[in-house]
Amino acid sequence: MRILGVGILAQRGETALKEIDNWFEHTRHALNAPLFDLGGTSLTVWTLLYLAAAVLLLFYFSARLRRWLSQRALSRTSLDVGARQAIASMTHYTVLVLGLLIILQTAGINLTTLNVLAGAVGVGIGFGLQTVVSNFVCGLILMFERPIKIGDRVVVDSVDGVVTEIGARSTKVLTNDNITIIVPNSKFITENVTNWQYNDPTVRFRIPVGVAYGSDVRLVEKLLLEVAAAEPDVLDSPVPAVRFLAFGNSALEFELRAWSSSLVHRKGRLTSALNFAIYDRFREHGIEIPFPQRDLHVRSGTLNVRLDRNPG
Repeated sequence: MRILGVGILAQRGETALKEIDNWFEHTRHALNAPLFDLGGTSLTVWTLLYLAAAVLLLFYFSARLRRWLSQRALSRTSLDVGARQAIASMTHYTVLVLGLLIILQTAGINLTTLNVLAGAVGVGIGFGLQTVVSNFVCGLILMFERPIKIGDRVVVDSVDGVVTEIGARSTKVLTNDNITIIVPNSKFITENVTNWQYNDPTVRFRIPVGVAYGSDVRLVEKLLLEVAAAEPDVLDSPVPAVRFLAFGNSALEFELRAWSSSLVHRKGRLTSALNFAIYDRFREHGIEIPFPQRDLHVRSGTLNVRLDRNPG
């Protein structure tokens, strides 16, 4: 009985193995079944699965490589953040292009037979994706020429903020309201761009001030310089200056010019602090800050006024 049981189990095991072999054989035939031809190669389900898995792994490892280069490997060098990100991005795109070519070759797709398809895709890109391609090319120009860098304070197309990321298609700018605005890269190439920190982070602030006619202009100059000297965010060198600009319609127009390197990203904060201090100093010394007004002088004649007693 024991021998008979062992024989039955062995027979069942052989049957199960044959069924598994048959299943694998059917699966192999299904995966290797041709679907369509591309580049002189018959593509199968297995080829498509291989291409999908290989491309996903390529994008994953290239992204990891970019982060590793910008955050670890290049951080040990003297390069700034913008240069590190530019090098990492260019390496990322180079690995993607070379990796896609290698994947297609290993899948058996002959790239030389795809010239017609590539030409058709190029025409489609030229007409339908010209804006995207333009932004991509502009992104490469930004990475090579580096007119703007990460951390720069820029103003472009009414967007005022700090550059936080430069990508292949767009650049992210963080405003003082903590709002990230995504600006197409073409804006930084075709528009006028103000970069507050391109050469030197030191920036001159201009504070307009108007005082009433009859004020002591030398005292006004002295007080404005004292206000600038008392503000900790105003630099001692270059020295602050006061300019008497014009005789306005309602006021004598002055301008306080002060330099700062610590509040370039918070221009409104420094301007507000100086205006508060100027107002307090002027009030202490009796200097009037006028508002627009008009005086009416009647030289001769009489003024007739008619009162309507029945307005209804």
